[in-house]
Formats: sequence, C-alpha cells, structure tokens
Amino acid sequence: MFAVTVVFEVHPGDMAAFLPLVRENAKASRTKEHGCHQFDVCRSGDTIFLYELYINRAAFDAHLETPHFHSFDAAAAPMIANKSVQIFEKVYR
Repeated sequence: MFAVTVVFEVHPGDMAAFLPLVRENAKASRTKEHGCHQFDVCRSGDTIFLYELYINRAAFDAHLETPHFHSFDAAAAPMIANKSVQIFEKVYR
C-alpha cells in the first residue's frame, strides 16, 4: 500500500466553496480510479486533512494525471493558504 496525507489551510471565508471541490475529487478518485482504495476528507475549522490510500506509487501518480484532479487543483488553488503533503510507503505487512 501507498498512503498520502495532505493538509490544506484554507483561506478564511473560502471553506464553503472549497468543500464541494474536495468532496467531488475524493468521490471521483474512489469511483473512477481502481488503484485508489480510500480517500477520506476531514475538517477542523479552516483546516482540511486528506487520507488517501493507493495500491502503489504508480496508482497515485496516475491519480495526479486524472481530469478530476486537475480540475480540483486549478479551482482550489486560490483558496489554499498553505498545503503540506506527506507520502508513506508500507514497510511491514
């Protein structure tokens, strides 16, 4: 497995517009990408936390090339004050 976490700090006042975008990206990832096993969206105030689980790095790289990701990334970019991405590879089964 290949896990990705993303933390977005959304600009104050932009959360109402950001949430539908990130939800749609998560839904499309889960339903259209066979390599995506999990895509959780969590919120605390103006912070959004994503937990994404893929079968391998290639599946995640494919996710980054999908139309729904490109659409989300372009639309959400002006709403994001800060973004942090961490990648984790499974080391024990």
